[in-house]
Amino acid sequence: MAVPTDVDRAAPVIAVHEIDIEAPLDTVWQLHTDVNAWPGWQTDITAAHIEGPLAPGVSFDWTSYGFSVTSTVYALADRSRVLWGGTSGGITGIHEWLFSEMPGGVRVTTIESFAGEPVEADAPGMQGVLDGSLVAWLGHLKEAAESSA
Repeated sequence: MAVPTDVDRAAPVIAVHEIDIEAPLDTVWQLHTDVNAWPGWQTDITAAHIEGPLAPGVSFDWTSYGFSVTSTVYALADRSRVLWGGTSGGITGIHEWLFSEMPGGVRVTTIESFAGEPVEADAPGMQGVLDGSLVAWLGHLKEAAESSA
């Protein structure tokens, strides 16, 4: 299988969300890429582990909403983009994060695709779950970055 370079634009579920964070890009990027520290600020993640830094080809394990996933980093552009993904429970997720400096802070955009039999069986339900989890993640990232800035 080829390494993805983008989310699956043909997937039955695609979620796109963004948030503006009043904090320096370095602060936001550090929070986002320090996988082992996620459970400390991202309350929906109960476990996260990576050996070494986030980098292309590196895999990490994490648990969110009781769902354990091993994700692999497909692409990373320092302080601007991360693309990772993995398959768990029959669902293949590909998740892109974009970071753009703007006056007063950073705009974070996240795009994630969900595909697989469980998604096809209940696309509206899965859309709601994915939308809710991404909005929550962005909110936690904003709160953590702004409180430490």
